[in-house]
This record gives sequence, structure tokens and C-alpha cells, in this order.
Amino acid sequence: MSDYQFPYKDASFVINHILDFDKLCLDAGFEDVNSELATAILEEAGRLGSEVFAPLNEVGDKSGATLEEDGVHETPGFAEAYRQYADNGWAALTAGEEYGGSAMPRVLGAAATEIWYTSCAALSLCPLLTTGAVEAIEKHGTEELKSAYLPDLISGNWTASMCLTEPAAGSDLAAVACKAVPEGDHYLVSGQKIFITWGDHQMTENIIHLVLARLPDAPAGVRGISLFVVPKFLLDENGRPGERNDAFCTGIEHKLGIHGSPTCTLNFGDSGGAIAYMVGQPNQGLMAMFTMMNEARQGVGIQGLGVAERSYQQAVPYAKERLQGTRSDGSRYPIIEFPDVRRMLMVMKSATEAMRGLAYIAAAESDREHTAKDPEQARKHASRVGLYTPIVKGWLTELSQEITYLGTQVHGGMGYVEETGSAQLYRDARIMTIYEGTTGIQGLDLAGRKTLGDNGEALQVLLEEILTIAEAMSAVDSLEVMGDALKNAVQCGEEARQWLLENGSKDRNAVGGASVNFMMLMGYLCGGWVMGASALKATQMLDAGSDDESFLQAKQVTAQFYFEHLLPRTLSYLATVKSGSESMMALDAEQF
Repeated sequence: MSDYQFPYKDASFVINHILDFDKLCLDAGFEDVNSELATAILEEAGRLGSEVFAPLNEVGDKSGATLEEDGVHETPGFAEAYRQYADNGWAALTAGEEYGGSAMPRVLGAAATEIWYTSCAALSLCPLLTTGAVEAIEKHGTEELKSAYLPDLISGNWTASMCLTEPAAGSDLAAVACKAVPEGDHYLVSGQKIFITWGDHQMTENIIHLVLARLPDAPAGVRGISLFVVPKFLLDENGRPGERNDAFCTGIEHKLGIHGSPTCTLNFGDSGGAIAYMVGQPNQGLMAMFTMMNEARQGVGIQGLGVAERSYQQAVPYAKERLQGTRSDGSRYPIIEFPDVRRMLMVMKSATEAMRGLAYIAAAESDREHTAKDPEQARKHASRVGLYTPIVKGWLTELSQEITYLGTQVHGGMGYVEETGSAQLYRDARIMTIYEGTTGIQGLDLAGRKTLGDNGEALQVLLEEILTIAEAMSAVDSLEVMGDALKNAVQCGEEARQWLLENGSKDRNAVGGASVNFMMLMGYLCGGWVMGASALKATQMLDAGSDDESFLQAKQVTAQFYFEHLLPRTLSYLATVKSGSESMMALDAEQF
């Protein structure tokens, strides 16, 4: 069950041939980074993932975190694995050099993140949140905060948590009730946060909590929220962890999956107030927190990809080894010869390849945004990243539900038995559509802020780019049918965009009713874009006499399957978008 190998060929194909990694690095100013270095980095990450992280996946499921008198104790083996991760520089991979980072491209970080999540999702959640905290402090913190906290967070000596949710304030952050009272050069925070991923553990010497709270004179609603750094241990005169702060874990959740990831209830200020330092400006904490959250949302999307890939890697050898059918001569044959098993495996294979391509494309766009020299170009890239983020988070995690379900289905009855490991992946994947903003929130973000917010302009540019690939495919005889199918899918996207623009302002329920289906339509359309570009590049490389014929032919077939079995879903999603909200809102609450 611990067998895992990073899909180097497919990842390298996306990075080098779809994204043109060397050109990306050159344009973005990564002068010392190239595809050869990227290959070496990913091979080394793959070894840590397969040899150290992957064997702990089942251990974390069976021996999850526990709450003892001195706090949360993580799964046995996790601390040693995390130490290797940090000591080998993986926590610092994409962070800026000013505070000790390696300043590698984010697309390379996305590929490495896939490795960690495919190997052991529960453990890998810990550095995900630290990466987001670094981003928030770096962008919004004072120089004093940056100097005090970024070096140790970037090195992995410390980790971070994101503290938003409260018992009476889930996704509705306007209801946040935690208080922050000014006292000298700091604040005293009091209140309770729940569902805090990796909110406590013993793996590092400090944990830095990023906490949303209200000042005494704060206005009501989200406009009255501020963001604070609350360290588990206060820093002494040398900047090292010293006195224990008034922030303690009082419970951990018993969950469906990711048992190795402690989900904590944190109490702040039970003994007078947790010492805290503001990040950004008063009452503007939500903007600073969203910097962290958007980083985490793309990371969770990659988590969905990683767990889906692990499920696929479990299903394939089982299908090849499980003898089920009997031939006329009495010999038996494996279930991978059954058409329906092939259907399931091909859905898993084509979907994970589409997911990987889109996740890496989104990360590359983030590289372009952060390295743009022209403010207008930076704005355009930021707008595109804004479009990608809810699709990567929402579509990838929803698709992960289907893929891990199919992985269990391929195993048949054995998939329902915990010993095979398939059930764990199915359970672990379930949380991904919920945390860092549910699928509904991602849909509203895409349909509302990202589409209606700019009158659909950024989305229109994306649709035109996808259409360019469709037209290029249509010009190739062997890809003409797929090219025409992609054009039809683009038309679905354009009609859905237009429907939102026409109805969003007239019907208060129109956006909410259509948003998830709109997001899923865009996900399958973007997946078609990725797979179409892959088929086009594979065809060009085969025509040029590439020596990797088997892999490239498989890319063509996988793309064809995606276009035949997954891309048509855009039609049904368009129909549901255009059906409006009348029937879903027609019943009184008492009629349910």
C-alpha cells in the first residue's frame, strides 16, 4: 500500500512541453533555473515522497494524532519525516531569498506539492498552511514581523496555522467574535477557534497562529475583522521561542479521514489574553487572510490531484493482478480486460492528467504575476490567477471524489476493506471539497467576484485562448473531431457566461443557483483545453520522430477518451445553468 512513484513523464510533459518551462523561467527572471535542474529537484522530491512520506500514509490513518496533557502528539514517524522535509530545504523551495528561501518557480513548487500529497496527505497539510502564512506575512506584515517570523517559517523550523472558524462562525466570517484588545506594543486576543488544521503538535519548536479577531471599536461585519500573529511560544530577546503564550488546544476532532492531521479546537486568552501582533491594517484582516487562503485553495486543489493519483496507482496493479474471468479453455484472465474496468481506469487516468495540467498552468500564471515587470501585465496575470483559483480548488477536489470512488469500485469488495488502502483514500478525499471554502463558495467566487465582478472580461479572454487551441486541433486531420468538440465546449462556456451576465442582476438567486454548475462546466472545459493541447503537442512530437512513441501515443488516446467521456459533461452543466433557480427555490422550508 505504500508503493508510490511520482508520474515523472506526465509531469515533465506538462512542465516542459505545455508550459515551456525554460522559456517561462527566462521570461520570469529565473536565470539559474532550467528543465534539467527541475528534473533533478523533482527526482529528489520523489525519493523523499516514495521512501519516507508514503509508508506513513497508512500509519497516519490507523494511528492518528492524540491529545495528551502537554498538547497534541502527532502520528509516530511524522516528526522524523517532517524533519527530513525541512532539513532538505523543501519548505523553502519557492520562498524568496531575502528570508532564506530558494526562490524556485511556483510551478516547480506545485509539482513538488503533488508529490507530498500523493505520498501522505495528512502530513503534507502542515507545510501547506505554513506556505500560506509566509505569503500573508510577507505581503502584509511590518518589517519587524517579517524579520521575526519569516526566516524560521520559511526554513520549516516553525509551522503555522490558519484560525478563522468559530463555533458560531463557519464560512460566515462576518460573525467572527474573537476579541483583540490593544495593550502597549501588542494585543491580547481572547476567544475560541475550531477546525484548526495542525493547530498543535510537537514536530517543531514553535507554531505561529494567524488569527482573525475584532478590535473593541471595530465596525460590524467583515469590515471589522483584523488579522493577528499569535505565537504558541513568545519570542525572547534573541528571537527564540521562550515563554508559553495563552493559546492552547482543548480538543481534537474525530474525523472521517485524514486521521494523521490533527484538527484542533484552540482556546485563546483563557488566562488573561494571548499576546498577539497585528498583520496589516486595523479592520482589514480579511484581505490579508485571503492572501493566505488563496494560496491554500490552490494547494488543496493539488491535494485532490495527489490523492486521486494515489488511488489510480493502487487501482491499476490490482486490476492487472485480480483474476476474475474464465476463458473457454478454462484459463483465467484479469479484470483489466473487462471493458467496464477499462472505462473506470481511463476516467481516472484522463481526469488526473487534466487535473495535473490545470494545476501546473495555474501555478505558472502565479509565477508570471509575481515576476511581471509591468504593472498592467501583473494585473492581467493576477486576474487570470483569480479565475483559476476557484476552478483548481473546486473542480479538482470534486473530481477527486469521483476518482477515489472509482478506485474503490475497481477493487470491488476488497475496496471496501480497509486493508487494501483504497477506502482510506476515498475517506481522505472527502474533506477537500469542504475546507478552505466549500464547493459552493468556490462556485460563488467564480460566478460572482470573478465573472460578474468584471463583466466577464477576464473569462472571455480565457475562452478565446481555449478557442485558439481548438482551432489548431481542427487544422490537424487526426485531431479535427476533437478540435470541433472543444469548439462546442467553448460555446457552452460562452453561453453560460452570457446567461450569468444577463440574469445575475435581475434574479437574486440566479448566481447562487447556477454557480456550482458554472464552475464545474468551466472545470471540464479547462480540462479539455489541457488535454487538447497535450494531444496537439504529442502529435507534433510524434511527427517530428520522438523516441518516446509509447508515452506520446498514450497521451493521444487518453485525450481522445477525455473528449469522448468527460468533455460532453459541459453540455449538461450548461443546461443546468440555464435552467435557473425557480424550481430549487420553489418549496417553502416546511416542505422539505
